[in-house]
Amino acid sequence: MKRNQKKINSIDHQILKAIASLGQGAVFVPTDFLRFGSRQAIDITLHRLVRKGTIRRLARGIYDFPKQHPTLGKLLPSPEKISEVLVGRDGTRIQPTGAYAANILGLSEQVPAKVVFLTDGPSRIVKIGMTTIQLRRTTPKNMAIAGRLSGLLVQALRELGKEHITSERIEHLKRTIPLKARQELLKDIRFAPEWMHSIFKDLAEEA
Repeated sequence: MKRNQKKINSIDHQILKAIASLGQGAVFVPTDFLRFGSRQAIDITLHRLVRKGTIRRLARGIYDFPKQHPTLGKLLPSPEKISEVLVGRDGTRIQPTGAYAANILGLSEQVPAKVVFLTDGPSRIVKIGMTTIQLRRTTPKNMAIAGRLSGLLVQALRELGKEHITSERIEHLKRTIPLKARQELLKDIRFAPEWMHSIFKDLAEEA
């Protein structure tokens, strides 16, 4: 019994050390710690750390090491960070879409209650606080530029619609995105809808 207890305590120490090294705001799942022991021992340790208030259970099988705000208290991690953890185990990718993609680029102030990511992995829905995160499986073609500025831009522009891509929004992108990153867009222009080609070329020019 003592030997088993010592082993669990050792796992506790190793997992706590690993979480601390990730830093506040980190999101993780039990399988991130399989190198330290059995799944059962890891689950026990995480449950114990949740009870102590060291970590927080966001949803079934998803935890974080909360970042503390002096006024707001414990902050929730971004939907993107949570989704990256969900797909990271399987080595699959995600691509923010819709209003969330537009919000990331500063093209919209709307923070959607439902955030949708395209993925080449399994579909899944997770509810964190007031936000619903949906991973929606899509085709390889739609994931061709996932994780790149071009992929984010295509999704944001698609959400806004051609008629709402104003000169003010273009100027905002030129101000907030470095020229070198904007010039990289031209490498992926073939993956964008034809009506976006002129926008990509405009953004690639010096401000």
